[in-house]
Amino acid sequence: MTHPGSTPSRPRRGAGCLRSLLVLAVILGLGYGASKVFGDKDSSASDSSSSAPSSASDGKGGSWKVGDCGGPDPENKPDGYRAFDCDDSGATFEALEIRSASILPNAIQCPAGTDLIIQVSRVFGSGGIPTNTVCGRNLTGDHPGDAGAGGGQLVKGDCITPTAKEIACASAGSDAFKVLDLVEEKEECPAATTEPMQLMMAVGRPYNVICGGKA
Repeated sequence: MTHPGSTPSRPRRGAGCLRSLLVLAVILGLGYGASKVFGDKDSSASDSSSSAPSSASDGKGGSWKVGDCGGPDPENKPDGYRAFDCDDSGATFEALEIRSASILPNAIQCPAGTDLIIQVSRVFGSGGIPTNTVCGRNLTGDHPGDAGAGGGQLVKGDCITPTAKEIACASAGSDAFKVLDLVEEKEECPAATTEPMQLMMAVGRPYNVICGGKA
């Protein structure tokens, strides 16, 4: 569900050693991970994948915690982000959850409500090693990652077309399906599933089947 309106005032949180953290982010707009989906045996492939989280640079060894905030870094446009106190005017998102880093783009599955994903790396010489992944939620009332809102990663409660393209449930047509679960095997889908959608293989993705039911 979307949550219109402004975000309530938040207590001031210190960013600590995250102040100098530089990261890159990808704001997700489609069903992340659902690439080349087949709705049934006669359907054609439909690529609804989004880009993977970008690598990040962390030369100071800082680590993100749930509740930390960040926003665009004006010195590293267009994809640079940095840590801010949550009541700072530059803060645009809050860390909803922290996951381990992965070099596999499909392996990171953030929870519902994630509006953007940030992968953080620690710099060693000219290279970097991924350290963790930040599942970020916008501080404003705009939350495309909420279940059913039509953006972010594919999660239970989202709505999809017969070719597994994520759409907002509010504007879904009569041929749309609701995501009842995301599982490894069709046999694991709940009883209300009317359209189990088998995905093409993707290394690291935590599910292989979208369990679709009537929206």
